[in-house]
Amino acid sequence: MNSRPQIEAWIDHTRHPINDAAYQNQRREEFDQLGALVLRRFFSPEFVNRVVAESADRQSEAFYANSTHNVYLTPPDPRLPEHHAFNRQLVSSKGLIADDQVPQESPLRDVYGNNQFRSFLCALLGVDSVYPYADELSSINVHYAPQGRELGWHFDNSSFAVTTLLQAPEKGGVFEYVPDVRNSDAGDMAFSRVDAVLNGTENVFQLEFDPGDLVLFRGRNAMHRVTPTEGSVTRILAVFAYNDEAGIGLSASALETFYGRAK
Repeated sequence: MNSRPQIEAWIDHTRHPINDAAYQNQRREEFDQLGALVLRRFFSPEFVNRVVAESADRQSEAFYANSTHNVYLTPPDPRLPEHHAFNRQLVSSKGLIADDQVPQESPLRDVYGNNQFRSFLCALLGVDSVYPYADELSSINVHYAPQGRELGWHFDNSSFAVTTLLQAPEKGGVFEYVPDVRNSDAGDMAFSRVDAVLNGTENVFQLEFDPGDLVLFRGRNAMHRVTPTEGSVTRILAVFAYNDEAGIGLSASALETFYGRAK
């Protein structure tokens, strides 16, 4: 996809020279060391203001899931006790709009499809290419968490997440995480540590970021959540979802779970 000229207005290239190899290497070292990277004031105030305005108009269209889930985002196992770490159920009550609900003229699309931005992500992630999702719903999402809504503890299925906060709530809506809980590549489910996190006996870290910051996070092995929003201001977050392989999309059942529809 070709770059669109608006990208120069949306990203602060002075603060974040995304085409500079030295800058890329420095940020990649930070990301590799911590598993999380916050690039402060990456997006311009104009970007944030415009996306907040267009997103607020669509909050009534958001899909709010009313089901619970385990931390692995898989169906429960009836062979295991209900209180087993694999079967403990958590609440995720935030809402979202899918890619096909994001306006074609949105700054989110300018950034998502921009070649310079994708090359920058590749440099940070250590991959050759990143690709959009093959389904029509997953590539760009906007998440809404009004009063009392939250994202429960879980592991990500993907190896990385790319997000930006658009609107902070009055209180709450805190991103909490526990690094290196499991080793998914080795098939380690880490039941005892999952129980410890859910029981509140593990040390929990917080990742702080503000509207306009670009956030990269490796959540496949790190348990993480967003605490309930408090107050009258809705927490709004944009997700730039990519794969490091072409042609990958969510299954019909996963689409139904996350978006309430398969297309």
